[in-house]
Amino acid sequence: MINVAALQMPTQGMDPKALEQYFKTAKTKEATLILLGEYVLNHFFKELETMPVNMIKDQSDHHLAMIKELSRKYGMVVVAPLVLVKNRKCYKTIVKVTPKSTHTYHQQILIEYGHWNEAKFFANEVKPLEDPLVFNHEGVRFGVIGGFELHFNWFFDRLGARDVDVLLLPTAATFESHNRWREILKTRAFLHNIYILRANRVGEYLDKDIKWKFYGDSMLVTPMGEVENVLEDKESLMVITVDRKEVREAKRLWGFEKQLKKREKSGNS
Repeated sequence: MINVAALQMPTQGMDPKALEQYFKTAKTKEATLILLGEYVLNHFFKELETMPVNMIKDQSDHHLAMIKELSRKYGMVVVAPLVLVKNRKCYKTIVKVTPKSTHTYHQQILIEYGHWNEAKFFANEVKPLEDPLVFNHEGVRFGVIGGFELHFNWFFDRLGARDVDVLLLPTAATFESHNRWREILKTRAFLHNIYILRANRVGEYLDKDIKWKFYGDSMLVTPMGEVENVLEDKESLMVITVDRKEVREAKRLWGFEKQLKKREKSGNS
């Protein structure tokens, strides 16, 4: 069993004091990993569209250095969405920072709608899908995907193939999607018998008299598809315990993977 944390915040300024206070609190509760929501270390996507590239880069560089220092100082793994800028092009990524290393996952499928077109703005390459970011931490196997990627079965097939116990899911969900997201999260967690830890953004963005309200609802869903802990709609921190034994027990009890493996063996005989 290990303790992990989800941090629910709006976009952060350059001052590290607020973030550091939450890291301190998570540390006192023995959390060794902390997940941030989308557009917390950078401005929201609609704001990025109007910002100079050099300003986006400055913000990203500053916050990456900040979370590296916090990771080192508090001995924690940090998983956080971050806009990386290279050759004046912006890439939507998720960084996994430890006291000794940094790994980057480039989100592979981006939102592509008229009112919210990340695929057009970001330079992420459209190519055959690759495995999500997967890593081991204190005996637990974690997977990481972008929030929008939750909607695609392919990622869950690969998470299952990589024997992931906990999916870390940073999001920036808004409008009236509250109930839909809850139902998808519970269904995904149950059908694949994994924990899903979701960190959703809070705050507001006003666009041509339309208010984008990011409603929080960060949560931990168990391998049985039940919401175990949830935050409401205010800035806050959640520290919870995940237990790999619960994942193994759920997989044994329901046997979804077992049924598939039996048929794979039959096809290869």
